[in-house]
Amino acid sequence: MSEVRVAGVGLTSFGASPNRTGRDLFAEAADSAFEDADVSRTDVEIVRYGNFMGELAEHQGHQGPLMAEAAGVSAPATRYESACASSATAIRDAVVSIRNGESDVCLVGGAERMTHLGTAGATEALAIAADDLWEVRAGVTFPGAYGLMATAYFDQFGGGREDLAHVAVKNHVHALENEKAQYQREISVEDVLEAPAVSEPLGLYDSCPISDGAAALVLVSDEYAETHDLAAPVAITGSGQGGDRMALHDREHLARSPAADDAAAEAYEDADITADDVAAAEVHDCFTIAEVLAIESLGIVDRGEGIAAARDGYTTVDGPVPVNLSGGLKAKGHPVGATGASQLVELTHLLEGHHPHSDAIDGDTVVAHNAGGTVASCVVHVLEVVA
Repeated sequence: MSEVRVAGVGLTSFGASPNRTGRDLFAEAADSAFEDADVSRTDVEIVRYGNFMGELAEHQGHQGPLMAEAAGVSAPATRYESACASSATAIRDAVVSIRNGESDVCLVGGAERMTHLGTAGATEALAIAADDLWEVRAGVTFPGAYGLMATAYFDQFGGGREDLAHVAVKNHVHALENEKAQYQREISVEDVLEAPAVSEPLGLYDSCPISDGAAALVLVSDEYAETHDLAAPVAITGSGQGGDRMALHDREHLARSPAADDAAAEAYEDADITADDVAAAEVHDCFTIAEVLAIESLGIVDRGEGIAAARDGYTTVDGPVPVNLSGGLKAKGHPVGATGASQLVELTHLLEGHHPHSDAIDGDTVVAHNAGGTVASCVVHVLEVVA
């Protein structure tokens, strides 16, 4: 079985780009990835592309071949849709393809345009990742759903709004040196607590922004890397995927994420690691409570201890296991189709020493956690320095 190497990565700035198309954004990210990889576009055998709301935001379906063309690649291309976990799902399929020997060079990534829809339009578009029959028609939005999950967590494990505020503050600090981040400014706990309520107990600063952006990676087999003398020391050594019921009222748990539990367990087994080996993580913090649930599923902290992790400094840049050194979705931004791929871009830079916070980690094993909806879908990847 071939090992999957990250030959090159590319990322656009995240934020408001209302006059740019999705294909334009992805072309920029792909250009950067190919330049970083020093791999010929003619060697690409498959394209795997993540996008969630292209039909609603750009009146454009069938985006796989469109994005391959934008990237200057002539190869079979498929678009993956798994809500906010779309591009991580695309990466997982590319990993399987390389491992199975079906391909040696894959272009993977994702993009999303959202800001031109406005807050109401983007909220409505995002809502289709929930159960339309039983949630959306009843008026449930994702801030509302995560508010319910936060309330359930407080009821079961304790904690409160101030604990969540520390998650937001931490991630804004981490984003200060990220030139691609949507928000490169500090906020205080008081700012979070005094911000307008979005859905109790969550406020404005507990929520990630609406974003445009794209991310791309060139993945190659270790045989290809060796044959072409590529410097590709970072490998995707573990991949896992989990699922859960769509509607919250059908779930056994609201204060934990079984889909993420399963994805993490599969990825760790695949990579032959444990949570104790993890030096840093990029997790899906669409809302502050989501980071709390994510780090518990990853085993970075024990169940019920995630609420205090940021407050106690455990997941800060100076802590034992820094989380979301990019700024996370909270400060870096969340163009949903690009988010999962962007996490792997950030982690690759971290391991290669090209990240502003590379010196903050003690170890060469990191994980990415990308969730869809209220974690009805989740993909976890393990990245390691192997040579």
